[in-house]
Amino acid sequence: MSEKSRFFWDSLLIKRKVVHNLVHAIPGIIVYALLPMAFIRGKELLLISQKICAVYIVIVLLLAINGFILVIMDIYNHREVNKNHSIKGFVQVVQVLAFFIGGIVIIAILVGKSPATLFAGLGASAAILMLVFKDTILGFVAGIQLSANDMLRPGDWITVPGSNANGTVLEITLNTVKIQNFDNTISTIPPYTLVNNSFQNWRGMIESGGRRVMKSIYLDLNTIKFCTPDMLDNMRKEIPLLADYKPDEGVTPTNSQMFRIYVERYLTSLPVVNTDLDLIISQLQSTEYGVPVQIYFFSRNKVWKEYERIQSDIFDHFFAMIPKFELKVYQYSD
Repeated sequence: MSEKSRFFWDSLLIKRKVVHNLVHAIPGIIVYALLPMAFIRGKELLLISQKICAVYIVIVLLLAINGFILVIMDIYNHREVNKNHSIKGFVQVVQVLAFFIGGIVIIAILVGKSPATLFAGLGASAAILMLVFKDTILGFVAGIQLSANDMLRPGDWITVPGSNANGTVLEITLNTVKIQNFDNTISTIPPYTLVNNSFQNWRGMIESGGRRVMKSIYLDLNTIKFCTPDMLDNMRKEIPLLADYKPDEGVTPTNSQMFRIYVERYLTSLPVVNTDLDLIISQLQSTEYGVPVQIYFFSRNKVWKEYERIQSDIFDHFFAMIPKFELKVYQYSD
């Protein structure tokens, strides 16, 4: 029915399993109502069975309420006007409150007390509970934030400034995030540290089309000069990628400019370079170490070992090609 309907909200009710969980509550209610007929003499067994049914009903209703809250958020976010006004933070607070209240109700059912009595007892001992379970409470709240905002998942590569943590997330628990560093050591960090301080998650790079390479080659300033017609002819003959190069009319290119053009054409010709992403060859501010030519591109291969090999091979090639442009790499000497 929801698939054939022209409305949007009924499809969300199915997607978020609101109807699914509400339907699951029906057998629980029926069984709860019929239990007295099954246990006429065994009152203790009847009480236990009714408690189990009541807990089951509360759990499925909680899941239905949680799904309904998410449906409201989906409907809000679906409107174009609300795209830049997120209510996710408010939704998370409502979710926490709903499950907290549901948990108290479940405990009240199991111990046979009124939920109001348990709430009153919690209010009186709140200060002591917060002191004793400070780390657990902070870890619980941080875990909700990390999970709800999709900030961290097992398997993510993260770097945490100010610590030795730089590796893959193995496990996320209430009190710790376990990270296996690239030297195979294990670092453990409290979840609230990741929420309170900044950390770098490399998941976006892994899921994207490439891993960035950004390095500079420093050219000796004394070797930069305008190209003569003979120099241009020799470059066209010796360097196939420049065979069809023709400077604009009235423009005399420098050998540094020809090198930058060659670098761009060479990178574009390599299958391992993702040309759909940024590829920028630029000259930076000159320094006492020469004129830096910054080479910025993305490697399709993101595996650490292969990534390092690829960029090393590419820059070895550039260093070997520089003399063909009558340039020199700056090298300090006394």
